[in-house]
Amino acid sequence: MVAVRDEVARRLKRWRSTALPIGQAALAAGLSWFVATEVVGHAHPFFAPIAAVVCLGVSLGQRLRRVVELVVGVSVGVGVGDVLISLIGSGPWQIALVVALAMSTAVLLDGGAVIALQSGSSAVLVATLLPPSAGGGLDRMVDALVGGLVGLAVTALLPANPLTVAHRQAKVVLGELTEALRGVATAVSEHDAVQAAGVLARLRDSQEAVDEFASALRTGGEIATIAPIRRRRRHELGRYETAAVPVDYALRNTRVLARRALAALRDGERMPDVLPDVLRRYADAVDVLRAELGRGDEPKKARAAICSAAACATARHLGGEGFSTKVVLAQVRSVAVDLLQATGLSRNEAASSLPPLTRKGGDDV
Repeated sequence: MVAVRDEVARRLKRWRSTALPIGQAALAAGLSWFVATEVVGHAHPFFAPIAAVVCLGVSLGQRLRRVVELVVGVSVGVGVGDVLISLIGSGPWQIALVVALAMSTAVLLDGGAVIALQSGSSAVLVATLLPPSAGGGLDRMVDALVGGLVGLAVTALLPANPLTVAHRQAKVVLGELTEALRGVATAVSEHDAVQAAGVLARLRDSQEAVDEFASALRTGGEIATIAPIRRRRRHELGRYETAAVPVDYALRNTRVLARRALAALRDGERMPDVLPDVLRRYADAVDVLRAELGRGDEPKKARAAICSAAACATARHLGGEGFSTKVVLAQVRSVAVDLLQATGLSRNEAASSLPPLTRKGGDDV
């Protein structure tokens, strides 16, 4: 009974997370039909609600471009379908030929996959449900445009919060970074090559989270652009946009750090005793960064925490011998620069904020 209740709760939670997109699609479909019939004057504007639902069904970051693709795809599909079906009639081989030619035309016009698929589906509708006698190709193109524009209007008037997905994906990406830094720290302090290998394997799978974060930012940026009531969120979203690329670089540098730490552990190289503490302090600073970004604050505390941790990452504190160890220490410095850039500093500002590795003349700091 408990398992059934948990499953029902899980499904309701999943539905609530999609309730707004479902409502947007339903409203756009009805409005597009109304506009096409009552305003434009088309009797059977099948392409209007189809275009509206397809437009709203794709990821938000592509909707502006998708409206153009829909109209182009419908135009190609309807054009090819109208011409051929009027000449050769309708039937199995005619449908196959129309779809092949419509999609081929879209590809030859340098269209993407969406345009090709829309061309094919439009050609099928023309060849089956909507033969040429049912209406002109121009009317169908207008219907597709109406549906796409209504879909965008619904998105603008009933927008999602552009920060919601950004918050969630940033939490995932920054969480991956903190876990990796702490994992390497533990592996080094415990001389555990197996744990280092596990951290490295997880880091190699982190790119998907980075890509989803980038997609979330594109989504939020589009909402903030087309939805007037969400434009005030643009500034907060900008902090995430500033952090996105440097955090990606920090993950990549941490991956190199983990790889060389693994090699050093396997080769028996002795790494500096202070290294695990530096990495844990970096991880703590990333947690602070995540909290400040989530509140929409300028990440000043995170910046200070990174600089404080990096103050220990000098030749005097770290030292170290062996190739892999030296690479690890170089990556420790690189990660600090990446994290400081994630707080809003330029690369030059980030580098100059760190203490020098050595004094002039080669003496340790």
